[in-house]
Amino acid sequence: MTPPGATVEGLATDVRLPAGRGPFPAVLLRTPYDRLRHRAEASGWARRGFAAVVQDVRGRFASPGRWRPYEDEAADGAAAARWIRRQPWSDGRLVAAGASYAAHCALVLALDAPEDARPDAVLAAVPALGAAETAREPSGVERLLARAGWWAAHGDRSDSDESALDKALAADPGLLDHLPLTGLPERLGRDLPSWADLWRHRDRGRLVSRAAHATVPLLAVGGLHDPFADDTTALWSAWAGPSARLLMGPWGHGLTAAPGPGAGPAHRVNLGELYAGWARRALAGELAPGRRGALALGGADRWLPAGTDGEPRPQRLRPLHGSAFTADPERPVRSDDLTVPTAGTPDRCLLVTPPLPRPLDAVGPARVRLRATADTPSADWAARLVALTPEGRAERLAAGVVRREEPPGREAEFAIGLGRLACRLRAGTRLRLEIAGHHFPAHARNPHTGDDPMTAGRLLPSRREIAPEGAALLLHVLPSRPTTTEPAEEILR
Repeated sequence: MTPPGATVEGLATDVRLPAGRGPFPAVLLRTPYDRLRHRAEASGWARRGFAAVVQDVRGRFASPGRWRPYEDEAADGAAAARWIRRQPWSDGRLVAAGASYAAHCALVLALDAPEDARPDAVLAAVPALGAAETAREPSGVERLLARAGWWAAHGDRSDSDESALDKALAADPGLLDHLPLTGLPERLGRDLPSWADLWRHRDRGRLVSRAAHATVPLLAVGGLHDPFADDTTALWSAWAGPSARLLMGPWGHGLTAAPGPGAGPAHRVNLGELYAGWARRALAGELAPGRRGALALGGADRWLPAGTDGEPRPQRLRPLHGSAFTADPERPVRSDDLTVPTAGTPDRCLLVTPPLPRPLDAVGPARVRLRATADTPSADWAARLVALTPEGRAERLAAGVVRREEPPGREAEFAIGLGRLACRLRAGTRLRLEIAGHHFPAHARNPHTGDDPMTAGRLLPSRREIAPEGAALLLHVLPSRPTTTEPAEEILR
């Protein structure tokens, strides 16, 4: 192992070697979250026969320089890859691996670095594909809470304070209510120049488009309850390397450490063993060509082959109330509260399905179609799908939000994507669909003036009207008992 504080091309780097004589294949993990936190992971790779190289990215923890998120990783990763291949313990084969931002580092090394520095395989878990992908929904709506938390914890500093936003919210519960939102750094009491720069990024999809030119195997791992779930599957679908594998479990961003609704005993996967087995086969050229993988079916304790989709089936909806409602940014519908107010002026439209007569396996993209009007030139339309269990619990299934710009009062027909579902809904479950004008604080409030939500200083209410007969919920439903599989069989095949 390299001595503590050793540098590779100027950046702090640790190396853990397997027992015995080399040379060995290597795994490179570049992280902004402190390489010392990855000691157990590095030891796991070494026990399985890989030289593990863990590096603090530029400007973070023990690495000098300026921390510029998403900007320097291809060049710095290429320097690390070339260094590894020059070492006497390296057999020249290299896997680039990582989760979240570290997955971004691995992907840009494979897709953007010069050919001589590219890895031989990529393992990308819950990948943060880029600044634009993390900051905005595909429709352009700003992901406020997640980005405020990340930038407060990590932005423009060499270390991290994971609880920075929580402490600030404890001191001022209305922290994210203050305008403009670009003024957040002042309210946090620290210098954070990259916060305003973040919202200028709108170039979603660059890495996914580059994946069409990939030349190495990929293992993409994601959580169905992770905000980057759609990006993970899009990456896998676009990957043009010799093989692409996908593992999607009922997890959050922390994967198996963050099980979500519907997780069962069959969904407890030993990721370390699976990663090492895949890496060995990928480096040996033993993986079958093409795309394969495993998708968890939440609530059923089983796995399906990745790519399984049901048949599109509209769900019968009955309007409850709020076909006319007011989206008031001063009193927005909250993303962190499933309670539905029953008194006062409606703040959302509510629709509900009858109880399911039999279990339903919803597997595939979920979508809402609307015919609606707003009396403001800019309007966000947020849809939230909630399962009402036979016991009376409300469980969040999916949410989506789009931004529309129409002449005030003009009726428009449009769709709201809710992401992909993979869950079994029990007989007796009802589905509640909420249509609102905000999903705050997960997403920034549309001020309804046409101004940028991040720089706006004025908020106006927006009156909405939905044609109930024009509202449709489309789920993909498996028509029969689904084909099951074992994750390791699909990943290692």
